[in-house]
Amino acid sequence: MLHKKIKLIVISLSILWINNSLAYKEQDIASAKSEQHYVANLVAKGVEVPWAMVQLPNGDILVTERKGELRVISQGKLVAKKVSGLPNIHANGQGGLLDLVLHPEYMNNGWLYFTFSSVEGKGDGSNTALMRAKFDRENMTLTHQEMLYKGSDNTTSTRHYGSRIAFDNQGYVYFSIGDRAERDSKPQDLTLDGGKIYRLHDDGAIPSDNPFVGQDGVKTATYSYGHRNPQGMAKHPETGAIWSHEHGPRGGDEVNIVAKGKNYGWPVISYGINYSGTSFTDLTAKPGMEQPIHYWDPSIAPSGMVFVTSDKYPHWQGKLLVGSLKFHYLVLLDVADNKIVDQHKIFEGIGRLRSIMQGNDGYLYVGIDGGGIKRIEPKK
Repeated sequence: MLHKKIKLIVISLSILWINNSLAYKEQDIASAKSEQHYVANLVAKGVEVPWAMVQLPNGDILVTERKGELRVISQGKLVAKKVSGLPNIHANGQGGLLDLVLHPEYMNNGWLYFTFSSVEGKGDGSNTALMRAKFDRENMTLTHQEMLYKGSDNTTSTRHYGSRIAFDNQGYVYFSIGDRAERDSKPQDLTLDGGKIYRLHDDGAIPSDNPFVGQDGVKTATYSYGHRNPQGMAKHPETGAIWSHEHGPRGGDEVNIVAKGKNYGWPVISYGINYSGTSFTDLTAKPGMEQPIHYWDPSIAPSGMVFVTSDKYPHWQGKLLVGSLKFHYLVLLDVADNKIVDQHKIFEGIGRLRSIMQGNDGYLYVGIDGGGIKRIEPKK
């Protein structure tokens, strides 16, 4: 009798597992097919590497061109005249004019925030800088330029400038500087810039409650450290937390939730290996170091990041979008309880996805290396 009961329990559990598997499969198929509701239409061509975009209240789109140009798209056309008034930009390799965001109170104060590779300071080469300025649309120029932070010292490396920007609900501005291809020194050393995510007041002042304020010799703008090359940053629409993603080496691209004073482990722990195929660490975890909430292996070379909140995309609301430079698609990630529970490739073959923006018109825009700016629209 007991044997029969055990057999019935096993059968019941098997049926439940099959049903759950089928339900998951149906959900997976439905999510994977959600792309069929949308189409990516070309808005404008003429930018080679559209690193970032913002949409102004009048509908114009500002686009940073990595080679050091700021361009305007107005009424679906790239304005021939380039924006003047930019600082001295050291465009080299992965450096140039990089991220761009509007102040949360832009309608009241007109501040634009952008990052770029700057030659100011000690040493040859350049390092990542954060600046704010105002845009004079009539004269197509930037005014009131203010340098808020400049990474030091300069380096001749052409890699890992990092450089995404995000504001939180309290009005603090966060931005990243990559490890500048100096993994064995900068990310774990709080006295050096690089491999960090920084937090400032909107005027560049260092908040008194930053985690390392009061410690001699450290970079007190640092909010978190142990990063490799963060090129995605976005505020979670419900929790207000700042999420980021970063390029790993060969394997090990990561998604992290940025937390005060935390060490994200690079290069002591990693899910990746050297590009040559050799190992540089045997550790994927260590006490005192944060685990990513998600990682990609093989690497997708992530760039751009946005939470979808617009009601123009009912099939995607609440999900996270990340671009893949390497594989030429968008990744649609399901998020639940600060975890990534599923992911799907969409718009495969669209091109090297460099940047993603949800405009104030509610539409999603993607910047594609050599492919211009496209708007994702519901199919009619």
